[in-house]
Amino acid sequence: MADFSRLPGPNADLWDWQLHAACRGVDSSLFFHPEGERGAARSARENSAKEVCMRCPVRAECAAHALAVREPYGVWGGLTEDEREELMGRARNRLVPASTTSGGSSPSNN
Repeated sequence: MADFSRLPGPNADLWDWQLHAACRGVDSSLFFHPEGERGAARSARENSAKEVCMRCPVRAECAAHALAVREPYGVWGGLTEDEREELMGRARNRLVPASTTSGGSSPSNN
């Protein structure tokens, strides 16, 4: 008999929020930078993408998804690549025990 417990669960519940996203039908190049884009051009494109995100009913779900999967590219849920990286860095810093950040000895040094 087949062991169905090892099959992946339905994914529709995990992705249905995308059906309601304000970015559906918007050119994806607005959310993802072309190679070499920097400075004012990149800021302008990111700000335009964020305007779409700000009116999106599933912005929170989108941002949470991008953070959960550590999405490395694009504007997701109104957050740029750099903003997500900064948030993840802050989260990592909060999870580091105080003894490792204050110069305390680790158990392997004793």
